[in-house]
Amino acid sequence: MIKTPALSEEQIAAFERDGFVHVPGAFDAKDVETILAWTSEVMAMPEEPGRQWVYHEKSRNDGADLVNRIEKIAPFHEGYRQLTDILGEVASSALREPAALFKEKINFKMPGGGGFEPHQDAQAGWNDYAQDFVNVMLCLDEATVENGCLEVTAGHHKRGLLRGMEPLTEEDMEGMDFVHCPTKPGDLVLFDAYCPHRSAPNPTAASRRMYFATYNKASQGDHYDRYHADKHRNYPPDIERDPSRKYVYKV
Repeated sequence: MIKTPALSEEQIAAFERDGFVHVPGAFDAKDVETILAWTSEVMAMPEEPGRQWVYHEKSRNDGADLVNRIEKIAPFHEGYRQLTDILGEVASSALREPAALFKEKINFKMPGGGGFEPHQDAQAGWNDYAQDFVNVMLCLDEATVENGCLEVTAGHHKRGLLRGMEPLTEEDMEGMDFVHCPTKPGDLVLFDAYCPHRSAPNPTAASRRMYFATYNKASQGDHYDRYHADKHRNYPPDIERDPSRKYVYKV
């Protein structure tokens, strides 16, 4: 059984103050090995309608087809279902009350994979479901400046929602100081849904996989099923798309 990491009061206070907190070594090497095995199993699962959601992108290097991310994993993989429960305990500590799973995904960022423009996760319409969220990011592969690690800026989560369904503008980002947050396998980074963040593309020869489990305060409802039903109508997994329709990723 994978051990449940515990946040210190100092780490919770840092999350509340800055909008993010880095938790080094939250999982030990043995637990990381188990989670990596689960990740390989998820990657090997066939793409089928009604199962996990797989999204692709074209390599910036040679145009090859890459897996960009896989979402809605927990209902179809027992190990990851257990992991969402474990990370939910961490999320509950950060939110200072019980947490409910909202969504989850693996971002693969393979060699040649693209980055993410500056944004707040709440821009993707999350306020239609709840108000208070925490993203729990689990590092699966070492993330460095070179391969596009997470970049965050402190304190700006307190400004609330800055923009709708598009990347932040230069005007929005005035006064923001983005800092790189390199991580090693087993590290966690918790960040608020209003915390502006970004990451660069991966020009290196190795993948930079990260698992993200997002939770809202349970007192604000359980929205996992409704969120995924709504997203499926607007941005379904690649295998379930209408070939006559154009789909555009926004934030």
